[in-house]
Amino acid sequence: MNNVKFLNKWANAHTYFSVDLIRMALGVFLFSKGVTFITNLQYLADLLSPIDKLGGGMILLHYVASAHIIGGILIFFGLLTRWAIIVQLPILIGAIIINFMGEMHSQNLFLSLLTLGVCIAFMIYGSGKHSADYYFKMQE
Repeated sequence: MNNVKFLNKWANAHTYFSVDLIRMALGVFLFSKGVTFITNLQYLADLLSPIDKLGGGMILLHYVASAHIIGGILIFFGLLTRWAIIVQLPILIGAIIINFMGEMHSQNLFLSLLTLGVCIAFMIYGSGKHSADYYFKMQE
């Protein structure tokens, strides 16, 4: 228990603006991917074609696009960051799996792995000091 308190105090004392900029960049990236998927539904349908044989392709199209757009906005502002990342995790894991099921795109695989790693880091770290979560927490 003392270790958890120590780590929490350390994380609060060592919050850097650059970490918050990375969180904001992650939000912008996810938002832009969601907009890309909405404006080019055929591209997303082609990406999801290896797992579309199981059914539910249109539901997946709408889930991925809306989760990226809404999650990207929430992550950018640091509002409910961990919840927004929890919604992103199945999509990112699915993106990695799709690369192995269908045609291998090394750039997409690298981007998916990098995004998953950053999401897991913010899942552990939290939204940071320059976020809406921290602001509302201090208002109490």
